[in-house]
Amino acid sequence: MRQHSGIGVLDKAMGVLYAVAEEPCTLSDLCERTGLPRATAHRLAVGLEIHRLLTRDTGGVWRPGPGLAELAASASDTLVDAAAAVLPRLREITGESVQVYRCEGTVRVCVASMEPPAGLRDTVLVGARLPMTAGSGAKVLLAWADPQTQHALLPDAEFGERALAEVRRRGWAQSAGEREPGVASVAAPVRDAVGKVVAAVSVSGPIDRIGRRPGARWAADLLAAAEAIHKRL
Repeated sequence: MRQHSGIGVLDKAMGVLYAVAEEPCTLSDLCERTGLPRATAHRLAVGLEIHRLLTRDTGGVWRPGPGLAELAASASDTLVDAAAAVLPRLREITGESVQVYRCEGTVRVCVASMEPPAGLRDTVLVGARLPMTAGSGAKVLLAWADPQTQHALLPDAEFGERALAEVRRRGWAQSAGEREPGVASVAAPVRDAVGKVVAAVSVSGPIDRIGRRPGARWAADLLAAAEAIHKRL
C-alpha cells in the first residue's frame, strides 16, 4: 500500500498524481479513483497543472505533465543504473523481453525494460504499473512482501500462499498466461546491500516460443542477473 506522510494536502496531491499516472482521466474519473470531493480534486489537479506536473487536453483529460520528466532527469536511481548494466546481457542470452520491477504499494512498477530486436515481444514500457496479483514478477515481490501486503492482495491473486512458499524455497518464480493470455515469464528476486528483496528481474515472451515452464531454461540465468544487480547495489 502507498505510504502516507501525515500531511493531508500533500498526500491528496500525490493521490491525484498516482491516479493520473495509472491512466489519463477526466475530473469524474479522478474523483472516482481518489475518493476526493469534486472541488478538492479539481483544485489539486489545477494546482499540479500550474506546476506542469499534470497537463490537460482540450477534452478535459488530465495526463502526466512535462515537469515530471524534468524532475526525473536529475534524479539518481541506483536500481535503474544497475539494471542498465545487466539487462543487455540477459536479453542477449534469452533473446526475449527483459524487465526489472519494483513494488510500490499494491502494484509493481517497471523501472527498466529492454526488448528483443525482432520477433513477437511482450512489451512492457518503463513506468508501466502492473498488478501484484498475477505474473512471475508479482509472485517474487509478494513472496517477500510484508504480511499486511500479502494479506491484502492474496485473496484476489491468481496464486496462493503455497505458491509463494515454493517461490521462497527455490528462489525464483514462473507463470504462464496469468497476467496476459499467451504470455509466459520467469523472475528472480533482487536484493539490496543488506539482503532485503527490493525488486524482481524478469524474462517474458510468447508461450508458443518460450513454453509454459520458462524456468527450466532460464532460472539459472535470472538468478545470475539478480546477483549481478545485487552486487552493483
